[in-house]
Amino acid sequence: MVTMSENILVPIEPSHVRRAMPPGARFSVETMADGWRLRRFDWPGASPSRGSILFEVGRGDMIEKYFEAFAHWHNAGWQISAFDWRGQGGSGRLLANPMIGHIDDFTIWERDLEDFYARWRAQAPAPHIVIGHSMGGHLLLRALVERRIAPDGAVLIAPMLGFETPLHLPVAVAGAIVKLAAKFWPERLAWPENERPTRANASRQAFLTHDPGRYADETWWREQQPELALGPPSLGWLGAAHRSTQQSAEPGGLESVTTPLLIIGTDGDQLVSPRAIRTFAARLPRARLHMFGKEVAHEILREADGPRDAALAMIDAFLDEVQPRA
Repeated sequence: MVTMSENILVPIEPSHVRRAMPPGARFSVETMADGWRLRRFDWPGASPSRGSILFEVGRGDMIEKYFEAFAHWHNAGWQISAFDWRGQGGSGRLLANPMIGHIDDFTIWERDLEDFYARWRAQAPAPHIVIGHSMGGHLLLRALVERRIAPDGAVLIAPMLGFETPLHLPVAVAGAIVKLAAKFWPERLAWPENERPTRANASRQAFLTHDPGRYADETWWREQQPELALGPPSLGWLGAAHRSTQQSAEPGGLESVTTPLLIIGTDGDQLVSPRAIRTFAARLPRARLHMFGKEVAHEILREADGPRDAALAMIDAFLDEVQPRA
C-alpha cells in the first residue's frame, strides 16, 4: 500500500496496515445537531483526488477494523472518511453498561447519517460514494429510500436486510415475540454472548471470517483501546432492527431508488439473511448483485485473501464506472 506525504505516494509495509493508524489520517469529533459527539475518521487522498468514499461500519464495529480496506481504496486515489455510530466504537454509549449495544429506534442513526453526510459532501471532492457493511448497509439503503442522502454511487456489503428466524418460525411470529420482549425489557441483553444466539462457547470467528489473522486484529484493537469494545445487542436494538427491516421492505420504496448500487453478499452468512438480500436486490432498479458461496462468512472485506480480493475487485470495477481512472 502507499500513503500521501506532501502529495507524494510513499510505500508502507503491508504488515503495518491493519494495526496502525494510517500516516496522514486523523480522528476528530463531529457534533450532531442534538449535541451528541461522533468519532470521525478522515484520510485525505493524493491531489488531485479521484473522489471521496464514506464508509459505514456494522453493528458493534469500530473504524479500525477496516484500515486494510481503506488502504486499498486510498492507494487507488480515493479520500476516505468514516464515523462510529452513536452508541458504539468511539462515539459513546447509550446505556450505563458500556458492553450492551442499544438503540431505541434506527431513525436516530438515520438522522446522524443524514447530518454527517451533508457536512461531508460539502467538504469532500466529488464523486461521492457511500459504502456500508452489515447494519451500515441497512442504514445506507434506508437513507437512500427516504432520500436523506443522494450519493453518486453506493455499495452494500453483507447488508442487514433481514434475519433468518430460529426454528424456521414465520417472520410475523418471530417479529411479535421480539416486539413483546423489547417492550418489557428494552435494555436487557438479547442473548448472553457472541454475535447471535448460540450454544455456549460457540466460535465467534466462524460467523465472521475464515482468516484467523484478520480476526485477531479486532481482538488486538480491543486490547489496545478497551473503550471501543461492544458486546451483544439489547432487546431494544433487536426490536428496532426488526421494525427497520420491515419498514425498508414497504411497497414502492426500494423501487424508487435511482442511485447506482453494487450489492455483495454471501450464502455463508449466519448473521444476516442471504434470502432477504436477494429479495431486496431484485426490487432495486439500478442494483447489481453478487453472492459468494457458503465458504465465505459475513465480514467479506476481512475474509481470506481469495474472496476478499474478489470483492475488492468488484468494488474497484464499480468505482471505475462512476469515476474512470485518468
